[in-house]
Amino acid sequence: MIIVTGSVTAKPGSFEALLEAAQAHVHRSRSEGGCISHAVRIDSEEPLKLVFFEEWRDMAALQAHFATPGIKKLLAAFREHSCASEKITTYEATKLPPIM
Repeated sequence: MIIVTGSVTAKPGSFEALLEAAQAHVHRSRSEGGCISHAVRIDSEEPLKLVFFEEWRDMAALQAHFATPGIKKLLAAFREHSCASEKITTYEATKLPPIM
């Protein structure tokens, strides 16, 4: 499994537009083959910051995701509505059985 994290911070006055674009991207992504989960959340300490958390079946599924037109839409929204974004970080992980 591949885990992806990242974040983006909205320009003042642009939060709603950025959140709408992020939510549309999440909903598109969830329908893609290989997407296990895809979410965006508002940071509890920085209310203009959105945090993404994604799980993908494998690297091929993630690479296919990054080739979709939806990525271009999201990046355009980032350029228009954000003042900062962190780099995307990817992790390779193995799901473990419950510990309790």
